[in-house]
Amino acid sequence: MRCTLPVLALLAFPALGAADDVTVVVGKDAIEFRSGSVVVAKYATAETVAKPYLYPVLAPNGVPVTRGYPVEKAPGDATTDHIHQKSVWFCHGDVIPEGIELKIKSANKADKGVDFWSEAKDKDGPRHGKIKCVKVGKPVQHAPNHASVDTHNEWITPDGVKIMDEVRVLHFTDTKDGRTFTFDILLKASVCPITFGDTKEGSFGIRVNDALRPSQASGATVTTADGKSFAPPVKDNLPIWGHPTAWIDYSGKFDGKDVGVAVFDHPKNAPSNWHVRAYGLNAANPFGRAHSGFPSQKGKDDLLKIAKGGEMKLKYAVYAHGGDAKAGKVAEAFAAFAK
Repeated sequence: MRCTLPVLALLAFPALGAADDVTVVVGKDAIEFRSGSVVVAKYATAETVAKPYLYPVLAPNGVPVTRGYPVEKAPGDATTDHIHQKSVWFCHGDVIPEGIELKIKSANKADKGVDFWSEAKDKDGPRHGKIKCVKVGKPVQHAPNHASVDTHNEWITPDGVKIMDEVRVLHFTDTKDGRTFTFDILLKASVCPITFGDTKEGSFGIRVNDALRPSQASGATVTTADGKSFAPPVKDNLPIWGHPTAWIDYSGKFDGKDVGVAVFDHPKNAPSNWHVRAYGLNAANPFGRAHSGFPSQKGKDDLLKIAKGGEMKLKYAVYAHGGDAKAGKVAEAFAAFAK
């Protein structure tokens, strides 16, 4: 089974007026998330991908809220930049395996470890790490509108050495207002101590549909959990870049329909600062410190670490909804997520 599903085929289905029962279907190269008979998202797990990603992601009104490129050419696509920003993903740009010699160095000279964020290559091959999905569990039905599936990943250096294990459980909850895809992440330092390097390139990120880019006059309004709002057009470094907040939402129009997509940062996480750009990137980063350039981290160098044999838990979600942040009940969806 292919790890992508043409958005045009998905848009042929009628928009959903209310939440249907959900199911999770595991295939060879991808996991399907279905609302009724409609595949509303797919999670790519193929051997060929640099890291697992969720694409497409459809709001209840049928609108794809994330960019199709580079997975496929999809309605609304206008850009071909940042090939590594595939819809929805989790990783980090500088993961340091203490005590392990790295034979292939990151393309970013400032990195001290393995770059799992970019997908840089040179004449000798990839210079980035790979997050390899090695096992997918049996889906679990928690309620008619809530299902989950566990996946197991290995974080591997460019020269093929495993440095960390991960259990990632994906939860799918569907309501008439929106769809929540929650990532329960358990990072395991099973091989060596792990240090997360100080870089802005991380970590739980989405790339919104190009029609929602706030850099465009017709793009999305950006709203934060703190009540800040930025109407388009805005320049690339939004005032909220490098600052903490519980969630950030992009809401606008696509094909005449009001739609939005938010990223949630769970309150039990190490607090994230936001690598958020007007070109359509929205990423929560708990690891960046002073070197990242985040204004809130000026003078700070306390890097997050996992001792050998230890674990780190993180939890994020992407919420696809109709309407703007208020109509789509983003705050209410976050409250349910944060319990």
